[in-house]
Amino acid sequence: MTGHGPVFTWPVRVYWEDTDAGGIVFYANYLKFFERARTEWLRSLGVMQSGLRESAGGMFIVSETSVRYLAPARLDDELLVTARLEASGRASLIIAQQALRADTGALLCEGTIRIGWVDAATLRPGRIPAAVLDVLNT
Repeated sequence: MTGHGPVFTWPVRVYWEDTDAGGIVFYANYLKFFERARTEWLRSLGVMQSGLRESAGGMFIVSETSVRYLAPARLDDELLVTARLEASGRASLIIAQQALRADTGALLCEGTIRIGWVDAATLRPGRIPAAVLDVLNT
């Protein structure tokens, strides 16, 4: 992955509940894996989403996704899910993400997720707090 932020990696194991009738990861579950990795990436930077709502009155919401599926993951597979800041603006961030097979590094799924900042009470778009942008861009 290239971009202006370092790559954060989060391990995920595929459980029965993640698979479809064919025994492979159901396509929508990659978005769940991506969400967990993004949340843990923010947490690793000291940005707690629950705290943002309380301290800044806002929160991040997903406003756009683009996902490409390359190979299946199966029950009990160990994956590495990455998150990397690709672009940041005053009101939204684009996060590049990948799901890789932990044992081989094979790329299974990749995508970009745009998260936008909204007022927690009204859900109207707003500016990401400067302190948060400073943490993300260092």
